[in-house]
Amino acid sequence: QVQLVESGGGLVQAGGSLRLSCAASGRTFSSYTFSRYAMGWFRQAPGKEREFVASISWSGGSTYYAASVKGRFTISRDNAKNTVYLQMNSLKPEDTAVYYCAASRTGGPSVTPVRREAYDYWGQGTQVTVSS
Repeated sequence: QVQLVESGGGLVQAGGSLRLSCAASGRTFSSYTFSRYAMGWFRQAPGKEREFVASISWSGGSTYYAASVKGRFTISRDNAKNTVYLQMNSLKPEDTAVYYCAASRTGGPSVTPVRREAYDYWGQGTQVTVSS
């Protein structure tokens, strides 16, 4: 079993930046175990479906972004710390949502999953609010 805990959300003005973190843990979880999961970030705004934001492969060598955030957001990971990050720059009011991190055992070392169904574990989410 894997537990994911997000942090770093908050209220920011349009044009500002936030850095989200997601720490993974578990009873028998290790850095080696974490490095065998692709990781992703999703978000869900009120009244909308949960949507893909970004994903990163096992080693971090491959990343993939939704078109709406490409060039503004950067996903990264530190396998020694069992943590994945989402650096969000040039934030817009439409980025307001609850942000979730997720872990996927699907595929191999270069996979960057996009579909929600590909993810096995989810965090509880952190609220990001961007004011205009």
